[in-house]
Amino acid sequence: MLKNLNIWFLSSLLVSVGVLIPIVTVFFSFFEETSNYYQVLKDTFLFEYIFNSFTLLFCVLILTFIIGTASAYLVSFYKFPFSDFFKWGLILSFAVPPYIYAYSLTAFFENYGTAFTILTNLFGEGEYNKHIPKFDGVLGAVLSLSFSLYAYVYILSRASFLYQSQNLIDLGRSLGFSKFKSLYSLILPAARPAIVAGLSLVAMETLAEFGAVDFFSINTLTTGIYNSWITFDDLAFSNRLSFFLLIFIFACFIIENFSRKKAKYHFNSRGGFKQKEKITLSGKKSFFAFLFCFIIFFLSFLFPLSQMLYWTIKFPENLFDIDVISLTLNTIYLVILSSIVLILFSLISNYGNRVSRNRVLNFLSTISISGYAIPGVILAVAFITFIAWFDENIVKTLGFLSIKKIFIGSVLGLVLVYFVRFYSLAFNGIKSGYEKINISVDESSYLLGYSKKKTFMNIHVPFLRNSLLFVAILISLEIIRELPITLILRPFNFETFATTAYISASEDLLEAAAVPSLFLILIATIFIMFTSKYILREK
Repeated sequence: MLKNLNIWFLSSLLVSVGVLIPIVTVFFSFFEETSNYYQVLKDTFLFEYIFNSFTLLFCVLILTFIIGTASAYLVSFYKFPFSDFFKWGLILSFAVPPYIYAYSLTAFFENYGTAFTILTNLFGEGEYNKHIPKFDGVLGAVLSLSFSLYAYVYILSRASFLYQSQNLIDLGRSLGFSKFKSLYSLILPAARPAIVAGLSLVAMETLAEFGAVDFFSINTLTTGIYNSWITFDDLAFSNRLSFFLLIFIFACFIIENFSRKKAKYHFNSRGGFKQKEKITLSGKKSFFAFLFCFIIFFLSFLFPLSQMLYWTIKFPENLFDIDVISLTLNTIYLVILSSIVLILFSLISNYGNRVSRNRVLNFLSTISISGYAIPGVILAVAFITFIAWFDENIVKTLGFLSIKKIFIGSVLGLVLVYFVRFYSLAFNGIKSGYEKINISVDESSYLLGYSKKKTFMNIHVPFLRNSLLFVAILISLEIIRELPITLILRPFNFETFATTAYISASEDLLEAAAVPSLFLILIATIFIMFTSKYILREK
C-alpha cells in the first residue's frame, strides 16, 4: 500500500511541478539582460502601456459590474415577459470573444459600414457618416470587453442572489427599506463575495486580452509583451513586462483580500433558510425589466452574430476562400487532445491529493492552478524561454540533438501551454466532484479488497462522469476562443477559426474575418448550450 501511495503522490507532485515551471520561469526571467529596446521603451511608452492597461481595467470593471449585477438581480428576484429565456440567453455573450466583438463594432459603425447601409436603404442617399458615432480606441475596447465578459459577474451574482434567504428580504421590509435600499444595503453586501469573484475573473481577462486591444491599436502591457518578442526579438524584455503584469494581477487580489478584513457575508436566521419568492412585475415595471434584459442580450450576442452573418451573406466568396473543413478539423483536434490530457492529469492530481493528504502537495496544487490568472501571451513566451534555456544548458550539454522544434511551433507545445493555462478549470471542476464522494467510500472499497488503482478506476471515475463532461465542455469552449497562445505556438500553416479571423482583421479585411468569426460563435454557442444546465441549475 505504501508503494501505491508513493506512486500516486509522486504522480500528483510531478503534475503540479510541471504546471508551475512556466509560471516560475516568468519570475526568474526578470533578472536576465535585455537589449537597448528596454531603455528606449522605458523612456517613451512604458508609462503609456501601464496607464492604458489600468484605464481599460477600471472602465471595464465598472461597466461589467453594472450590467452583470443589474441583469442578475432582475432575473433572480422578478418575473416578467421572457425572464426565463433571459436567464439562459444572457450567458451567450461567452460565445463572442472580445476580439470578434471588436470586429463587429468597427464593421457596423465605420465609414460606409453596416449602419451607413441601413440608413441609406431607409432614407436614401445622404451624408450619414458625419452623424454615425465611431467606436474605436479605448472606448471600443471597453465596450468589446464589457459586453463579452459581463457574464462572469452575471452568473456568479445570480447564483448568490438565488440562494439568498427570504428572511433577508423580509428583514428589509420590516426595517421599512425601499426595494432600492434593500438592494444596496442588504442584497448586494450579502452577494459581495460572488460579485468580487466575478469581477476578479473579468480583471484577469481584461489584463490578458490581446486580440481586441491589438485591433484597436492600444498600447497595453499585453501588446507590449507580444511586440517586444515578435517585432524586436527581445525575449528577455517580454519576460520583464510579463513580470510587471503578473505583479499587477496579484496586487489586485491582495488589495481585495485586505479590503474585506473580518467582514461577514452570511445571514444568521433562527428560522433557517426560506426559499425566496419571485415578484411578478406588471405594467411599466415589467416593460422596463424586459427592455433592459433585451438590450443587453441584443448588444452582447445578437449584434455581433448578426453583423458576422450579414458580412458572410453579403460577401459569399469569402466562404469559399477559407477551408472550413480544415479549420474545423484543426479546432476539434486541439480540443480533443487538450481535453484528454487535461482531464487525465487532473484526475491523477486530484486522486493523489486525496490519498496522500500531504500539506506540501496541497500547497503546490493550490499554486499550480494560478495559471488561469496568467495571460496566454505570457505563458507562451515563458514556455519558449524555458525550452530555449533547457535546450541550451541541459540538452546540448549532454550531447543530444536540439529539442526546440519538438516543442516550439508544434501541436505538442501548443497542448502543453493549454495545459498550464486551463489546468485550474480541469482541476477545480474535478475537485468539486470529488468533494461529493465521502472518504468512507474509499475505506469501504479497501475493506472489500480493492486496490487504490481499482478504487480509482471502478468507483471514482464512473461517479465523476458528469463532472468530467462539464470540464471537457468548458475546456473546449476556452480552446476554441483562445487566440494569443495559438497564434504564437501553432505549427506553420496550422490555423484555427480564431487565428484565421485575427489574421484577416489585422490585414484590414473585416469582411473576410466574418466567416471564421461566425463559425467560432456558432460552435461556442453549441458548447454553451450543453453547459447551461450546469451553470444555471437552481437546486
